[in-house]
Amino acid sequence: MDRFDIRGGTRLAGRMTVHGSKNAALPLLAAALLTDEPVVLRDIPDLADIKSMLALLPKLGCTVDHQRVTDNELPGGVVNLHTTDTSVSHAPYEIVRTMRASICVLGPMLARRGLARVSLPGGCSIGERPVDLHIRGLQALGADITLDGGDITARVPRVNGKPGRLRGARVFLGGPFGSTVLGTANVMSAATLAEGRTIIECAACEPEIVDLANMLTAMGARISGAGSPRITIDGVERLKGVDHTVIPDRIEAGTYMCAALITNGDITIDNCPADALMAHIDRLQHAGAHFTIDDKGDPMRASVRVQGAGSRGIQPIEVTTQPHPGFPTDLQAQLMATLTLADGNSVVTERIFTERFLHVAELSRMGAGLFRQGPTVVVSGVRRLVGAPVMASDLRASACLVLAGLAAEGTTQINRVYHLDRGYQRMEETLVTLGAVIERVNEKEPAAS
Repeated sequence: MDRFDIRGGTRLAGRMTVHGSKNAALPLLAAALLTDEPVVLRDIPDLADIKSMLALLPKLGCTVDHQRVTDNELPGGVVNLHTTDTSVSHAPYEIVRTMRASICVLGPMLARRGLARVSLPGGCSIGERPVDLHIRGLQALGADITLDGGDITARVPRVNGKPGRLRGARVFLGGPFGSTVLGTANVMSAATLAEGRTIIECAACEPEIVDLANMLTAMGARISGAGSPRITIDGVERLKGVDHTVIPDRIEAGTYMCAALITNGDITIDNCPADALMAHIDRLQHAGAHFTIDDKGDPMRASVRVQGAGSRGIQPIEVTTQPHPGFPTDLQAQLMATLTLADGNSVVTERIFTERFLHVAELSRMGAGLFRQGPTVVVSGVRRLVGAPVMASDLRASACLVLAGLAAEGTTQINRVYHLDRGYQRMEETLVTLGAVIERVNEKEPAAS
């Protein structure tokens, strides 16, 4: 099992390029099950979750050719997909258990094959993420769904003894903490092949949903309203192939923005989805970061220079996570790490996943002043963090601890960084190019003296 050893105190500076979005790529890969024509996806990041999805798709009759190539603009690989066998419709537990997003194959398989069987997913430790909204949405389209032996089995009823189609309907996807991103992706994908019109109310507005809608539209789907709380889909009989480039990862970009501020650095971030990070940029500016944005005509692929607060130091702020376009929950931990060095008290409130504070105890081990009360943490800024052995508990908490280690005095050992590999492509290599002193160590092998 790998760990990171970080010697902190180095000011980061330089240039890096954001990889394709993991959270966009996973439902895009699943959407290849909607057509019998070839699908090409570009700038696919090399991540553990992506590898799990690429291992799952062949078990569902989809051939996969993953070319790890790099050109002058985008750092990711190219994946060629072609669904040639629709007789197998079971996503097995041994793969699904590693990745929550595997649930997004449910809608495409159901719509195209009339049958889908998917094991209840795993891959997350930050609190309950029920799939009931996915199930209710597909039931509204006419699917019969049962739970059996840990599997979700969904069927399209036969009509007069012949294979039937899903039926367009009005679907409400609001939950106790807002809309569901993967649920919206599932229902929207399924509705593209349904008979008639589907209206999704309280749909997720995240840019990853817009990217999926853009790809489905290029495949022949009829979708309007993506990016708003109401999405309208007029079903078609079939979809064609497509060549599509994934949007850049806004959470990766936001993490490196925090890295610039916490180390008082100067980082230029290329292929940066600035238009999807306005809430994050706003909070970092109030905390003292300086931004120079060149959108080059495309605000989703901008070049963004982020400079630290200089002698003024990091300023305390208040932030509350919200559904997009509000402040993203996936950047809450990274911002909290940054605010541990602010000059005063900050208040961080988590409204999406109220148990997403597993990093609080580990930051406290490094000298952070944190007080949690329910969904809120008061961050009392300290003059310095101190390196210590810490344990990563989930993906974004891992990134949070890396940021703290970069700014801390002494050496920080971060264990269980396999969480980090689910969402950041070789993060240590990128940080080294920016001047960080960081090393990936296999715990079976002693570190070099």
